[in-house]
Amino acid sequence: MIRIGANPIGWSNDDMREIGGATPLEVCLAEAKEAGFEGMELGHKFPREPEALKAALAPFGMACISGWYSAELLKRDAAAELAALRPHLDLLKAMGSNVLVFAETSNAIHGNRDLPLSARPVLAPGAWAQFGARMTAVADETLKQGVRLVYHHHMGTIVQSRDDIDALMAATGPSVGLLLDTGHATWAGTDPAGLARDYRSRIFHVHTKDVRPDVRARSDKEDWSFLDSVLAGVYTVPGDGMVDFATVFKALPGYDGWVVVEAEQDPEKAPPLAYAKKGYAEVVRALRVAGLRS
Repeated sequence: MIRIGANPIGWSNDDMREIGGATPLEVCLAEAKEAGFEGMELGHKFPREPEALKAALAPFGMACISGWYSAELLKRDAAAELAALRPHLDLLKAMGSNVLVFAETSNAIHGNRDLPLSARPVLAPGAWAQFGARMTAVADETLKQGVRLVYHHHMGTIVQSRDDIDALMAATGPSVGLLLDTGHATWAGTDPAGLARDYRSRIFHVHTKDVRPDVRARSDKEDWSFLDSVLAGVYTVPGDGMVDFATVFKALPGYDGWVVVEAEQDPEKAPPLAYAKKGYAEVVRALRVAGLRS
């Protein structure tokens, strides 16, 4: 039941739109199909009206997997968040998507090249309860409508470290799923396989990207911003870095959702088609080793 998809950030960056900005959406979709992917997550070049989006994806046989949503639950209650979320949720429902990629961004710094990662926000221990209650209320409602909220832990945000993930999971109800991102976990010092084992019952979506250890070490030592680290190549596709993907997949017995290759790189330095093929091949290999794919 596992399906392998891609995120368009390997072709065109959403946080730095000049990176890959000249690449047409049709090229991204055609190359993703050539690499073997069955679906795509949304990016800023995709139509946001159901019929137009279906028309864009159909020639390439691509499913709409999901799409990132920037939440502001630290600033507004669940009702206000649901009102802001409605257009995105309705689009996902119309496209048959069953997961919603959700991340708190009201005070995040990952999109600011002027701020080093050491300046990332940290939530006070007493603030998790309200944050978690609001998120659970949102997730309860989306789940009623057939779409599971999956929280995306992310560098430069309040949910970055293993302690942050543990606090989030403890503060939220079972309707809140976890998006396991191997790249963000590894860079933050968290073993992605351990994270998979500990939260297997709440993981409903997987992002696979690899980490180049030399670039990560320089970024950590020199305290770079998230975006400068990305431009320097901290992330790459599976099979090109330090993550043991077979071990990660072995920690997800019975998983039957999407596995998405999502590795933001500068396409001028990392030709998207070649890297997409490399990432796809490694995911297939690792899934077979883990016994999740024939």
